[in-house]
Amino acid sequence: MKIAVEGCAHGELDKIYECIETLQERECIKIDLLICCGDFQSVRNNNDLRAMAVPEKYQHICTFYKYYSGEKLAPVLTVFIGGNHEASNYLQELPYGGWVAPNIYYIGRAGVIKFGNLRIGGLSGIYKGHDYLHGLWECSPYTHSSLRSVYHIRSLDVYRLSQVKEKIHVMLSHDWPRGIANYGDKENLLRRKPFLREDIESNRLGSPPAETLLQNLKPHYWFAAHLHCQFAALVKHENDEETKFLALDKCLPKRRHLQILDLPSEYDGDKQLKYDTEWLAVLKNTNHLLSVKNIDCHMPGPGGNERYDFTPTTQEKDSIENLLSNIRIGSEKFVRTAPVYKTGTPKCLPSEPLLNPQTTYLCEKLGIDDPIQVIMARSGRTMRQLCLEENNEPQVEKTPIKCTKLVLPAPITPSENESQDLSQEYTNFTPENSFQSDATNTTSECITPPSVTKKVFKRRNLAIYTPEQNEHCDVSNTTDSAIDASSPRSSKFHRSNELD
Repeated sequence: MKIAVEGCAHGELDKIYECIETLQERECIKIDLLICCGDFQSVRNNNDLRAMAVPEKYQHICTFYKYYSGEKLAPVLTVFIGGNHEASNYLQELPYGGWVAPNIYYIGRAGVIKFGNLRIGGLSGIYKGHDYLHGLWECSPYTHSSLRSVYHIRSLDVYRLSQVKEKIHVMLSHDWPRGIANYGDKENLLRRKPFLREDIESNRLGSPPAETLLQNLKPHYWFAAHLHCQFAALVKHENDEETKFLALDKCLPKRRHLQILDLPSEYDGDKQLKYDTEWLAVLKNTNHLLSVKNIDCHMPGPGGNERYDFTPTTQEKDSIENLLSNIRIGSEKFVRTAPVYKTGTPKCLPSEPLLNPQTTYLCEKLGIDDPIQVIMARSGRTMRQLCLEENNEPQVEKTPIKCTKLVLPAPITPSENESQDLSQEYTNFTPENSFQSDATNTTSECITPPSVTKKVFKRRNLAIYTPEQNEHCDVSNTTDSAIDASSPRSSKFHRSNELD
């Protein structure tokens, strides 16, 4: 089995796949799997750019959208974790993992999957101490603060990974485990990155939770990115076990961002992507520990009255297989939940989150909660359901088409006799100064549906425009008699007579 490992992808999938194809042709090999260590930037459209915590000058659509839309298909199965530059609104749809595009799979906030006989674990995001103990409270639309805290790892994710006891062969994280620089060529690293010296000497470089997982899980390989440089280390554990660590650069010319890993054939298996039953059992066992509050939430431990060891038993793992019936993760489960990128569309803030069918399926099967649904329920909001059209495109609310002209209908008087007299007066107007004729000319452009009740419009000072009931003569002969002696004379009335 041959695996390609990429550092920070930064949305440059076209370039990464081109590098892989070049290596395959030059070395006469076939890559079975591509692993990306964060900053994947699964940006589907311009709205997703607003959910990515980067300055606006770095908000580029890149090339992922081509694979999301179906314009292109990933030439090799791709698995990735999240970093600190992601379309967080999209990844939050898949907290337990899922397909973000055909043949491109996201492991989730934390997770373990299997490819053939190879077990791959992952921890998305980066470590920030002030958010580590908090619940999963963030939800789109994001504030300036939550746009960044949403990708900070939480104690629940690390606690769940610490319950895994079966051997993990490959572990992924975005930032480095704390102290890892002491196990490699530290001086060479400082020559390339001298600004890291203070953090290394004070043991603040890297993630403390990742360091704990490294010591507990003891994976064969650990890959990371984040610091945009290549760095190798060898960590020796007890019982003659060791972990080979490798950090990689970002995808740029003449940078060491891609590494080929050649594994023994014992890991081959069926080379299919599958759920890991032990991990799913851990998710099920620890579902009650999920919190969506913006406060510290401590995980259970020794000395308390509640259970703190959630490592699944054989019966619990067997029950997971019975619940799913098929542990294969098929790419056919992918569903587009947002519009595809179109050139020239404006950048708008992400709207309310959508239910992703992949998350709904897994939650219903395992009886676990989707954090976003819990957040929405607590705030009294409901998640928008996904409605697909015949072409499998999500329906997007369309902007109404505006008419070229908007006019009001001619006023109608309540009295039949008054309307007849007024009609004689209107005959003195020409089409140029009559809005009634203007309305007639524009009815083909904007047709208003007929209403059930016909509205009646009354003119102000109606007596000025209508003859008195006791006189029967033309409007032109009764201008003086039609106006009460005590009423002020209307200059508007005289101007209308001057048109005769």
